[in-house]
Amino acid sequence: MKKIRGNAMTVVVMMVMAVVMLTGCGGAPKTTTQEKPAEAPKVLRIGAIPAEDAQKTRDAYAALTKYLEKKTGLKTELFVATDYSGVIEAMRSGKLDIAMFGPFSYVLAADKAGAEAFVVENRKGSGTSYRSIVVTHPDSGVNSLQDLKGKTYSFVDPASTSGNLIPRSFFKKNNIDPEKDFKSTIYAGGHDAVALAVKNRKVDAGSMDDITFGNMMEKKLISEQNLKVIFRSDPIPGSPWAYRKDLPADLKTKIREAFLAMDKEDQAALSAYAGKVEKYDAVSDSNYNVIRDTAKILNLDLNKK
Repeated sequence: MKKIRGNAMTVVVMMVMAVVMLTGCGGAPKTTTQEKPAEAPKVLRIGAIPAEDAQKTRDAYAALTKYLEKKTGLKTELFVATDYSGVIEAMRSGKLDIAMFGPFSYVLAADKAGAEAFVVENRKGSGTSYRSIVVTHPDSGVNSLQDLKGKTYSFVDPASTSGNLIPRSFFKKNNIDPEKDFKSTIYAGGHDAVALAVKNRKVDAGSMDDITFGNMMEKKLISEQNLKVIFRSDPIPGSPWAYRKDLPADLKTKIREAFLAMDKEDQAALSAYAGKVEKYDAVSDSNYNVIRDTAKILNLDLNKK
């Protein structure tokens, strides 16, 4: 877990953008995805965001990668990053062709890596949106956002939507400054890690998404005896799949149509998300303008190089 020191908004920007900035230091400038069309890849390289254990993620994606091989005629390679910035940088440097992002990490990828959203997950019970929640231990004495003052707190990752961006926005609306009002704050690295940190009393409370919360409750990794929800955000646009804008148009069409037909052609390919995704719906970049607006409220400069 990473402790947050100093001004957290500065830390958020620095941590999310650092990888992108470092690759531009030293050596000749790289050609960006917008400057030169890419050749058709021989292997479809797929990126996964870090939600759970890396090997579990690989196992969960097995049916999906096999399905995409069938639909595109290309072999596939799966890349599981250790953090959100890793997926963004891999796409920026041309090492990934498609990836699933969280809403905020997608906005960063669209700006820094030439990512283009093409479908969004449609989940059982929640559709194409989800929520950020604040969880605490039932014995913590915390029952409202205001009760968090003076407590220890865990966010997920600097580029996490429901685990960092949205929580900071509703804290601001409720006149709460995590850096001044909380005893200490950390980044746990994953939504499940936040839940377990709260369950095991390593922190008093934390932010995570309601999807992971529900999955962990079903698997009995957490229960009402060791975790409770004290706050739910407004709906957040769901996590999109995005490809590099410079991929050949015919390949992008194959990929998009494969995802849109997945629920009809291969239910097993939907199992990457614990069977919760019913299908994929078409989506466009403009669906995520609400995330850009939220970043502006928090004074995050997405255009900063």
